[in-house]
Amino acid sequence: MSDLIRLARPKHWVKNAFVAAPLFFTPDAITTGSLAAVALAMLAFSLAASAVYIVNDYFDREADRLHPQKRDRPLASGRVSGPAALALATVLVLAALALCAFLPAAFGRILALYLAINAAYSAKLKHVSLLDVLIVAGGFVLRVEAGAAAAGVTASVWIVVCTGLLALFLALAKRRDDLTAAMGAAHRGALDGYNLRFVDTALAVVLGALLVSYVIYTTDANAIRRYGTERLYLTVPFVVAGVLRYLQIALVEERSGSPTDLAVGDRFLLACVLGWVAVFGYLIYA
Repeated sequence: MSDLIRLARPKHWVKNAFVAAPLFFTPDAITTGSLAAVALAMLAFSLAASAVYIVNDYFDREADRLHPQKRDRPLASGRVSGPAALALATVLVLAALALCAFLPAAFGRILALYLAINAAYSAKLKHVSLLDVLIVAGGFVLRVEAGAAAAGVTASVWIVVCTGLLALFLALAKRRDDLTAAMGAAHRGALDGYNLRFVDTALAVVLGALLVSYVIYTTDANAIRRYGTERLYLTVPFVVAGVLRYLQIALVEERSGSPTDLAVGDRFLLACVLGWVAVFGYLIYA
């Protein structure tokens, strides 16, 4: 049972906080009903994401046996059989889709799209360089759009853009970690399309676009009018500090393999996230 739970990676459910982002950024839409809908949407996405992780591990089980850390995963180590893993994934998908019956139809369509794209990713597309990181980033954008559909609000274009760029930055940093660990095409076919010089340049480009986009968002006239404050720029230092710390982890410490572990385990990063939430929340809710 512990191996089946580990296979589902519940600690990665923290990523589904992005589902709640549209409602967080729309104070006027917060009601008991919208909060319940978003909570249900987060649960549905968490179950679906766990199914995706299991299917991905199933396809990667042979390659993972060559990885110094991943070879201890339940499927790669043989502690969980392939049929048992796929059975669990099926149950999780059915449970996620069942929850869609209590949510707007648009949410169900987005969740189905997420599952379809990730099925293709696990089977083939993760071996295509550039497309692999773009799909990962797209998954976070779909989380935001799904949350907006569940809450009955419209996600700001700036939130969608910043989410996509942040996710792309994290995905590229993860590929860099694979390269520095000397993982080749035998582990992940897409790595043939990357080298350190390219990934470092891409990180700089994406990071620059992310910071510029966020600064524009905090000073955008529509955002100022929407939230009733001109002080959103006070959240910029937390974003700058957070991405620079992550860049330091990726380039200096070379341990950017698990964004989830870093987000909850690195005190500096955690302080940046909590500080940003606290300040942004105060500015738009106080």
